[in-house]
Amino acid sequence: MKKVTDSHVKEIRSIVKTGRVLTNESDRFSYSFDASFGTYLPDVVIQTKSVEELVALVKLANREKIPVYPRGQATSLSGGPLPVHGGMVFDLSVMNDVLEVYEEDLVAVASPGVLTSNIHKAAEQKGLLYPPDPSSSHVSTIGGNLAENSGGPRGLKYGVTKDYVIGLEVITPEGELIRTGGRTVKNVTGYDLTKLIVGSEGTLGIITKAILRLIPKPPASETVMAIFDSLVDAGKAISKILTSGILPSKMELMDQASIVAVENYEPSGLPRDAEALILIELDGHPLAVKDEAEQVSKVCKEAGAREVRIPQTQAEKEEVWKARKLVSPAIVRIKPTKISEDATVPRSQIPEMCRRLQEIKIKYNIHLVVFGHAGDGNLHPNILADKSDKEEMRRVEQAVAEIFETAIQLGGTLSGEHGIGTMKAPFMEMELGAAGLDMMKRIKLAWDPNHIMNPGKIFPEPGQKLVLSE
Repeated sequence: MKKVTDSHVKEIRSIVKTGRVLTNESDRFSYSFDASFGTYLPDVVIQTKSVEELVALVKLANREKIPVYPRGQATSLSGGPLPVHGGMVFDLSVMNDVLEVYEEDLVAVASPGVLTSNIHKAAEQKGLLYPPDPSSSHVSTIGGNLAENSGGPRGLKYGVTKDYVIGLEVITPEGELIRTGGRTVKNVTGYDLTKLIVGSEGTLGIITKAILRLIPKPPASETVMAIFDSLVDAGKAISKILTSGILPSKMELMDQASIVAVENYEPSGLPRDAEALILIELDGHPLAVKDEAEQVSKVCKEAGAREVRIPQTQAEKEEVWKARKLVSPAIVRIKPTKISEDATVPRSQIPEMCRRLQEIKIKYNIHLVVFGHAGDGNLHPNILADKSDKEEMRRVEQAVAEIFETAIQLGGTLSGEHGIGTMKAPFMEMELGAAGLDMMKRIKLAWDPNHIMNPGKIFPEPGQKLVLSE
């Protein structure tokens, strides 16, 4: 890997005629971190809306073997956009001009810097729905969501980002502009490069435009809140609901620590003494969802719920879901450092994963909060700590490693929606095996022979370990 020299900067400036080239240290520092851990200073930052300029910059980078890092709003929790080897950062958040909804085709076309929440709004204005709804949608870009294959609460019924991407415009690591897929829902022409690129975390190219599939917006929804005195019972209730013939659009879990944190932060009448609660949303025909809400209530009571509430007004429903959204900002007040994970297990293993997380919490004497998209097995164990306490952070490192190991032992995966980035790279072989990881490396080599595109992500460096305590 080469550093960016003064002559490189001169050539970069000659290419970038419509944007900005940032070389001051204070500017570059703003691009040295994301929402995870680690700080890495890039050599130069480029902001441009021009695809042609980006193509020329990638050709320069490939010729000179300079690392390139595509970046959106840097809300990544796994280190996705971190410039770990210096080089050039491309700030794609400025590419936010294209957002078009074609209601007759049920598609939207967006440039990578468009905020995901703006796609939601544009679709809903036409009576349509873009289902992927990561919790960060109000601040995260669609380009970042595509790179990380983001999920969200609606993933239970509707799937994740890759399920709604039918076409892409991409700059390859060698500086070629290609198009994959198209505007038709059915397309089986050759290899599915669209699905390969979505979730590749910027290691196979730079997405400059996306064609997204939309669906009709369901006409009605109902919410059910089930309160439990046992986290394991709550896990059992989730499994029973999913085998009862009902498929909710959302099924969210909050443990006691997250309930108490929310009540301390912004009281909303949640039961502080409950060990867990499940929030369930059902959507569809008005009569069908009312009936399903009654059935779900019955299943929860049979599984051990001490109380089931069905909010009656829209305001009451919004208050319930607001409480779930407040978990992340609420728990940060407990301790300053938040390690947010997303270990995912088969649905049948949710009760056992809940039990193991309680054991890990006690074993390492850590402040562990459990919440997440329990309906699809995507739990978010969050550890609250103080990164200035080195001894505590070493215990946290051990706990995080054991959480990953436990998820894989139970037939799960390292990541349901946050991606691998730098944080989880050391554990990749544990899940994929040496041969599986090598096959991914061979795909990467074929696409990016000079290893310039977002290096240091997904694939572990020799001897790399999870380090949070430095």
